[in-house]
Amino acid sequence: MFKLTDSELDKLDAKNTTKEIKQQPELWQESFDNYKEKKEVIDSFIEDIKNKHDNLRVIFTGAGTSAYVGDTVTPYLREKYKNTALSFESIATTTLVSTPYQYLEKEVPTILVSFARSGNSPESVAAVDTASDIIDDFYQVTITCSKDGKLAQKAQGDDKNLVILMPERANDQGFAMTGAFTTMTLSTLLVFDPIDYSEKESFVKAIIKEAVNVLKREDTLMSIADKDISRIVYLGSGSLEGLSKEAQLKMLELTAGEVVTAYESPLGFRHGPKSIVNEKTALVVFNSTNAYTRQYDEDLLNELHADQIAETIWSLTPDAQSQFEGNTFLLNETDVALPDAYLALPYILFAQTLALMTSVKLKNKPDNPSPTGTVNRVVKGVTIHKYK
Repeated sequence: MFKLTDSELDKLDAKNTTKEIKQQPELWQESFDNYKEKKEVIDSFIEDIKNKHDNLRVIFTGAGTSAYVGDTVTPYLREKYKNTALSFESIATTTLVSTPYQYLEKEVPTILVSFARSGNSPESVAAVDTASDIIDDFYQVTITCSKDGKLAQKAQGDDKNLVILMPERANDQGFAMTGAFTTMTLSTLLVFDPIDYSEKESFVKAIIKEAVNVLKREDTLMSIADKDISRIVYLGSGSLEGLSKEAQLKMLELTAGEVVTAYESPLGFRHGPKSIVNEKTALVVFNSTNAYTRQYDEDLLNELHADQIAETIWSLTPDAQSQFEGNTFLLNETDVALPDAYLALPYILFAQTLALMTSVKLKNKPDNPSPTGTVNRVVKGVTIHKYK
């Protein structure tokens, strides 16, 4: 796919999605450069809020893929901020809007971090309006790909709302969010991760190197897409469970539901969801870099392999220490030990590319996989009811 000409991609209605997957390593460098340029402003904004409050709640929010940004970064940040005044949660806008009384707390100082590609989804705007009405000490960080979207526009003139814009090319023109997801995920880690700047820089260099390696292995991914697969399950723990939600959504979106998808944690999979496995089920495990957690990843891989039911089982792993005898997709281009939340970025390129190739194989149109308008690039048909 990445070697086809524009005219060839146009015939497949896949030009935008293909280019947007391929350009992500470049966008990550741009995202880091943007962070570097605005680091003092960002740090000052967060520190000023922290200094005003003994306890501070940070809620990551978005809808669909944007919600999965929060699901991916939250486990890692919760670990890094243990026993501090900051707490981190990921709550989708769709949840906040429909049941605000269960999640929003009037007297708890809160930073609402909104993720959005366009910033125009009805729930994104409504979540901000509802939270600002309910919470007394309310602050915002708006991480978006569109400076012209409603979320970015609402922030103008508000000194309690810091807008962080993604690189212009991250505003994906294809149906499925790819670069938007990864740049928002990376930018969030850069903003909130308490590690040193130099370590962040080394992580960015490492994930770029790993991602380029994934994109070069197009033949391996094509060999998976060519198999007779009607179901796919992505599995991971912690941050990688959050990533699994995004991975399965890419396949569901780009194949217009022709491939049934699911996600779970490796431990949770045995508790009922494993019923989905048949000979046409593909299973992909995102292995953790944590040695303790990885034991559970590999236990499940070996169990699935021993079951001899699914013909397509893949282990994605960051090093050569794997105890799995089956198919292994090795990311081993750097000696930097990446935390799972950062490793999620090159991992997701595997899932994005596999979804793209499967869509084309099924003769779907990746740039416009739902021509009937059943689902839309920006959600339509939502009625927002005023919360009193």
